[in-house]
Amino acid sequence: MEMRELRYFVAVAEELHFGRAAERLGIAQPALSRALAGLERRLGVVLLERSSRRVRLTDAGAVLLTEARAILAAAEAAERRTREAAERRPRIALAVKAGTAGELLAEGQVAVLPGDHPLAGRTAVSQAEVTAAPGPPPARWPAPDGSCPEGPGVAVRNLTQLFQLIALGRATVVLPASAAVDLRRDLVAVPVTDAPPVTTVLAWLPESRSRPIADLVRVAATA
Repeated sequence: MEMRELRYFVAVAEELHFGRAAERLGIAQPALSRALAGLERRLGVVLLERSSRRVRLTDAGAVLLTEARAILAAAEAAERRTREAAERRPRIALAVKAGTAGELLAEGQVAVLPGDHPLAGRTAVSQAEVTAAPGPPPARWPAPDGSCPEGPGVAVRNLTQLFQLIALGRATVVLPASAAVDLRRDLVAVPVTDAPPVTTVLAWLPESRSRPIADLVRVAATA
């Protein structure tokens, strides 16, 4: 199996719709269908049951989805670590939950909406208004094992993908305000007045003796 095929399969398996998956991948739908049909032929199994109304994962497809997510994540990590090793300089890796701020602060939250959304022209909205507004359900973020919780919302893995889906009318989200800085031109961020504030903190292992980490903590505390 090729990495390209795994990416294609994961997109279809998460979207359960060839058209949306092709749009997400930026390729033509016929090319996507041919690639997955070829993958099924080589594996000798049916991964997706297709009908005029729906696309459904088979048991074999569900297994491959779990494995493919792990393979793609491992490949991305291997590529990143290889590049880091070639730089031959100390590095600090900062891990944050998707959607949290890049700074150490407490902040409000905003609804990120398409520019033509009924609430897009408002100066502020409530959580109830966001929930009641017409449109898709909130997006779903992956769990630590790479799987996404069950639910009607589309599964997303990063902000770039999420903002693209919002622009296409496929997702909604309420995020910390700083995550919506420098939005695409076709999206707007509207403050959600009654959303709880979000605090971003810096955490590290208590037994750490790393000088770069100590310097980072010192700078963060000063800032």
